Amino acid sequence: MNSKGKYYLTTAIAYTSGKPHVGNTYEIVLADAIARYKRKDGYDVLFQTGTDEHGQKIQEKAEKAGMTPQAFVDEMAAEVRRNWDVLHTSYDRFIRTTDPMHEKKVQQIFKRLYDQGDIYKGSYEGWYCTPCESFFTESQLKDGKCPDCGAPVQKAKEEAYFFRMSKYADKLMQYIEDHPEFIQPESRKNEMVNNFLKPGLQDLCVSRTSFSWGIPVEFDPGHVVYVWLDALTNYITFLGYEPEGESTEEYKKFWPADVHLIGKDILRFHTIYWPIFLMALGEELPRQVFGHPWLLVGEGKMSKSKGNVIYADHLVELFGVDAVRYYLLHEMPFANDGTITYELLIERTNSDLANILGNLVNRTVTMCHRYQNGVMGSHDVCEPVDEELKQVCLEAPEKVRRAMDQLKVGDAMDEVFAIFRRANKYIDETMPWVLGKDESKKARLDTVLYNLLESIRFGAVLLEAFLPDAAQKIYAQLNTDKTDFDSLSSFGALPEGHQVGQAEILFARMDAEKKLEEVAAFQAAHAPQEEKKEPLPPHEPKDTIVYDDFAKVELTVAKVLHCEKVKKSKKLLRFELDLGYEKRQVLSGIAQWYEPEDLIGHNVVVVSNLAPRKMMGLDSCGMILSATCGENDVRVVLADGAVPGSHLS
Repeated sequence: MNSKGKYYLTTAIAYTSGKPHVGNTYEIVLADAIARYKRKDGYDVLFQTGTDEHGQKIQEKAEKAGMTPQAFVDEMAAEVRRNWDVLHTSYDRFIRTTDPMHEKKVQQIFKRLYDQGDIYKGSYEGWYCTPCESFFTESQLKDGKCPDCGAPVQKAKEEAYFFRMSKYADKLMQYIEDHPEFIQPESRKNEMVNNFLKPGLQDLCVSRTSFSWGIPVEFDPGHVVYVWLDALTNYITFLGYEPEGESTEEYKKFWPADVHLIGKDILRFHTIYWPIFLMALGEELPRQVFGHPWLLVGEGKMSKSKGNVIYADHLVELFGVDAVRYYLLHEMPFANDGTITYELLIERTNSDLANILGNLVNRTVTMCHRYQNGVMGSHDVCEPVDEELKQVCLEAPEKVRRAMDQLKVGDAMDEVFAIFRRANKYIDETMPWVLGKDESKKARLDTVLYNLLESIRFGAVLLEAFLPDAAQKIYAQLNTDKTDFDSLSSFGALPEGHQVGQAEILFARMDAEKKLEEVAAFQAAHAPQEEKKEPLPPHEPKDTIVYDDFAKVELTVAKVLHCEKVKKSKKLLRFELDLGYEKRQVLSGIAQWYEPEDLIGHNVVVVSNLAPRKMMGLDSCGMILSATCGENDVRVVLADGAVPGSHLS
């Protein structure tokens, strides 16, 4: 097959602040399916992914773990790559932003933009979200919190360099109007234009001085490059872009990217900041940025504080690679958020993979051995019902191509499974087990079994991009090397007299109740290390008190309205609490065990009549109750469901 040209596909690079959950992993599986399909369709594909390894959040996480930032990201990058590999993703290049080559090019890009007047020095005062590594104005906040992730924001004021965004805003707006395919889906484009471009772009802060884990601004010690300017440029630096000379032949061949595949939560960075950086550098813009939806657990986002995080490697261990890939690719809507639960995964695996696909392959190959000794016969005793099956097969490749051209991967998989569904119906219509009892019907039986085996081959060839392992197993059962798209141009690539392989079970049906019990046991055995309790130290009882002593303590339920870290303190979190009858500030030394956002919205129990005391120059008017759960673990006592202001007695 001759090459149809180049195809450069990228994912967002995973932030190395922790292990990626299955929602993060959806993107790499989606990208892998697109890359595999394009390769099979004759394109010269370059599929790049990797890790984003700088920023304030990572520095704080490393300090909390007692590690250097570099050691921390080394460990996290290995974990990300392991998760990508577990799902058999076929990336061509795995990059890391701590690569010295990348860091040098980022410094050169920063200097070039500064020299040409696009970056200038000033000072910044605004609201900063550490998880998103983003600044916001007062008007951009949502209920006083980060508009992107909902986390608490902190007031920040520091000397910084800024990029003149407004200089390129009109040019970007015109580009989006002239290239309607640039931002997809359509709803995402409307969001970017109406919420960010039309109100007017503010100049972007592109350096920080309040932390050190970043690429240094070479000509101004103390400043590090803003993590998003660092991260976004990975798409060109690792491709061979040279800020101060001629770029490589690989860069000239593959840039611009055909698709940047990203989550909808970082669309603003990829469709506004990144195109403007490229315009300033005089480089072409990517052909398309696709902002895929989120994968939710039930109705909510995955969160460690909610205890609902699901990891892809755990799912693979429980259900297998193909079942996980199938669910992620088929069940995610094109433009709306999808949902995953163990119950749904079991249901889809049983109904689609075991019943529709696995059962079809197994019984067809088994019948070929039973009635034909595993050798395919002629296929010239045809009836009208055969033509409908053949037509479904012959129309499927173009239907799959149209869906994949629009990145509608779930729709493409539906077209593949339409073949398997029609083949199952064909079995019911032709009843080969009845034909097998009548020697005079042998020629018709040969034709029926041939049509079934050839239909399965059609489906397997088209399925390979999505479920590569299952496709290879089907090829083995068919014993065929007719596995390229060219072999789908006509119905009949399997030759008469062909010896098929042995029947094997592709997907076994699961007992839902037993599987859920297995899942529960697995979760208990694989609880995150921080949740496993160390033995409690020996108990040393205090002096006995009488009821009157206890009655002096007022325990009140309070709702956490806001929480943030106390500057210059590694232990303290500052809480704003609603006690029902008043709002109060309380400081608690639990920063080692909780991120500020973990407790917002929860009800806690407060000693509300404790005398105020000053801590780090701040008044703490009460004490939040917590329990020691091990030698190095503390858990806050929650009272969710209770009414703020109610008293415990």
